[in-house]
Amino acid sequence: MKESRFTSLVLAALLVATAVSAQVVQVDPAIPAYQRGPAVSGNLNSVGSDTMNNLMTYWGEAFAKIYPTVRIQVEGKGSSTAPPALIAGTAQLGPMSRDMKPEEVDAIEKRHGFKPTQIRSALDTLAVYVNKDNPIKSLSVPEVDAIFSKTRKAGYPNDITTWGQVDLKGAWASKPISIFGRNSASGTYGFFKEHALAKGDYKDTVKEQPGSASVVQGVSEDIYAIGYSGIGYRTSGVRALPIAPKVGTPAVEPDYANVLSKKYPLSRYLYIYVVRDPRRPMDPLTKEFVKFVLSREGQEVVVKDGFLPLPASVVQEELAKLD
Repeated sequence: MKESRFTSLVLAALLVATAVSAQVVQVDPAIPAYQRGPAVSGNLNSVGSDTMNNLMTYWGEAFAKIYPTVRIQVEGKGSSTAPPALIAGTAQLGPMSRDMKPEEVDAIEKRHGFKPTQIRSALDTLAVYVNKDNPIKSLSVPEVDAIFSKTRKAGYPNDITTWGQVDLKGAWASKPISIFGRNSASGTYGFFKEHALAKGDYKDTVKEQPGSASVVQGVSEDIYAIGYSGIGYRTSGVRALPIAPKVGTPAVEPDYANVLSKKYPLSRYLYIYVVRDPRRPMDPLTKEFVKFVLSREGQEVVVKDGFLPLPASVVQEELAKLD
């Protein structure tokens, strides 16, 4: 009976493929199906990552089918909004597309007397997108840095401002690169700054967008654009480029196999942070929701939304944090 409830999600998962290899992304069969726990009801609030906004909404909708008296509200304005909400108690769930900063952890510990609990909920490839009609084949991390950053801490010798500087020919050669990115409240902004820009500074010409979908839309509408966003926001109007860790090394496709093997240089976990006193049992409603996220059905939702499911080994490690 539980299986039939999620038939549509299973079918959707089987149709989701990586961009270039068309390899079907499937949930690890070793992840157990969700087992209904004690009856829970009430309100569950989620405040945080825009990248995870749709994902949290889909999880909430599927969870509410099991527990119809649960109401889940999702607000996604950026990962930086999660810690203040957890501190104030206005949210039980703090989705973040980056690790919480030490000062954010300290602030929660100061308020509640203990550190927040970090739950790995899904995998993501932070993709570098170009317009679907752009002929470029790949970029290296130093080239990406030289396009987006004014400090070039990744070591590329020259500032890159035109498509000809990354070997595009003909009419493309003189065309300026139009750059789209996220705003500073975004965890994606912070992750890209740390891992693609080597903690350097963004160029002033980056067109900062309030959401992940806005970045992808901007790139799809501007043939000379480039931008970065989670792989779950990929559309038919853009291409996610293979990325080489260094200049002269092979470029790596942003697919599931390369995330699991850690070959793709811009892969990451997507987290849900919760505030739970380690001396007491976890709030039953929050616990059941997190258990659902980490179940087979919960990870099928991940695939439905275009992100990448956790391996069973990671699921087991995260489930142990709930007890």
